Amino acid sequence: MEKNTIIAVVLSCIVVIVSIFIQYTFFQPTEQIAQTEVLSIEENNVNEQTSVNSVDNEILFSSSIEPSEEQELIEEQTFVIKTDLVEAVLTNKGGDLISYKLLNHKDGEDVVQMAYNITSEKRGFSIALGKKTNKPIDEIFNVKKINENTIGFYKKLSIKNTDGSTSDFTLIKQYTFNPDEYVFKLDIIIDGNENFYGMNFNNAGYTICSAPQMGPRYDQKRSKYENRTFMSFSGEKKKKQMLGLGQTREINKDFTWTGVGGKYFTVLVSPVNNDFSIVNYSTLYDSDPEYANAQVFLTRNPISSQKSQDSFYVYMGPRTESSLKIYNNQKDNKFGLSNMRFNESLESSGLWGWLEFVLKSILEMFYKIVPNWGVAIILMTILLKIVLFPLSKKQSLSGLKMQEVQPKIQELQEKYKNQPQKLNAEMAALYKEKGYNPASGCLPIFIQFPVLIAMYNLFNNYFEFRGAMFIPGWIPDLSMGDNVGIIIPVINQELHILPIIYLISQFISTKIMQDTSPTQQTSNPSMKYMFYAMPLIFFFVIYNSPSGLILYWTLSNLLQLVQQIIINKIVKEKQK
Repeated sequence: MEKNTIIAVVLSCIVVIVSIFIQYTFFQPTEQIAQTEVLSIEENNVNEQTSVNSVDNEILFSSSIEPSEEQELIEEQTFVIKTDLVEAVLTNKGGDLISYKLLNHKDGEDVVQMAYNITSEKRGFSIALGKKTNKPIDEIFNVKKINENTIGFYKKLSIKNTDGSTSDFTLIKQYTFNPDEYVFKLDIIIDGNENFYGMNFNNAGYTICSAPQMGPRYDQKRSKYENRTFMSFSGEKKKKQMLGLGQTREINKDFTWTGVGGKYFTVLVSPVNNDFSIVNYSTLYDSDPEYANAQVFLTRNPISSQKSQDSFYVYMGPRTESSLKIYNNQKDNKFGLSNMRFNESLESSGLWGWLEFVLKSILEMFYKIVPNWGVAIILMTILLKIVLFPLSKKQSLSGLKMQEVQPKIQELQEKYKNQPQKLNAEMAALYKEKGYNPASGCLPIFIQFPVLIAMYNLFNNYFEFRGAMFIPGWIPDLSMGDNVGIIIPVINQELHILPIIYLISQFISTKIMQDTSPTQQTSNPSMKYMFYAMPLIFFFVIYNSPSGLILYWTLSNLLQLVQQIIINKIVKEKQK
């Protein structure tokens, strides 16, 4: 099998493997019955006085409650906190998040919305007493705006105990933002009265959830390269969960952080204590009948004390190394966080991650020289072809050697067809005489395979390609398919030119490659199928791929044509 054919097969396998990863694994949702029930939400039509502490990032509310009719809140209101990076909108209905926009990242004409699928019943960081099957608290909370970046919500609630008695407690939710970071802190306080002995709803205290979905919106049924991946990190390694649309999955393991990631953005939730060991992932259609959620639910263990405080650090922002890694060193972020390992949420090439890092560094070096990511891709592709040319040459010359010894090999196979040991000895002697190593043709492929893996992950997930224009009017965004503004009738698909150029170049390359292939390979029907059918199959596989990725593949293929022509000339010279 020749090199170009093998590369096409290898790339097809890579894409198929990735596709398998995003296939849907079916799991049934679980339901639990509470041991205790929510009795009532007191109609506390007065605001409750609070005491303020001047220390940053500490709870600023006391449990001292005094009525003050002047500050009464009985209607839903929204509160906006705007920093250099985000604009968060919170409601006093449940003290929940209803909007979270990334001000520096565009989604069409608007900015990226990280709190998607919000409805009057489904909001971000709402709390349900007990497990996720219970209804979230939907009452009007009192509000205390501490400063321009910190706001608190609080409400007195009552629950019924198993002995029939009731207990009162104050639920406090406080959000703290920093001006130039994507992480915010959420503190949840359960402050009970003298008759409060804790909460145990079917072996759970309460459940808090992320926003139903994160942006930007995408076609869930047709998109192959944008998806939602559920993740958790235990401090040692990351685990991923892929769910089909309309499914749930429950995980009962300790974690450092958990969340959901898209191709370019992510939501990660990290509780400070280890009282959260149950995580539910959900892709149910309960907010938009055409657009499933991608929601994470964290369930707390039962509360056994009169007062408890839980703190969460929540990252809602771009899935980039520069934004995520600052929480590994307390000097690099204003919350003083360290060793959070949020950057473990990044997609990587696994074993070949170091190679991806090297390729990314080369790409960024070229971008500094010519500030156009499309040009940077072209320059890096040319450099890689130059570096790998000796391997391509060696493989082709190995094919020439194979042609020379092929007739003799056939003679030996016929002569010693009933003597396998003798045949192996004679073939080994023949290889030694002709100076041919059968493994020499395969070695270049194995060397280049890690490059293919690293390049695929780099070009398919590199954040800087998002919204990066290469050629106006044709390739306005390297993270999406090229666009000439033509819709193909019947199938209602955009016409992409790059995959067509790739297919043509692959057919030409196949034709040229046949000139130096052994006659028995080119005449073999199965090999003809490999030569012509595989590029066609691969064309349909990559048709809607990001244009940055196809640009690399297409240019690499065109350069391979040039290399093959040069190698063919070398081969002909050696045959004279």
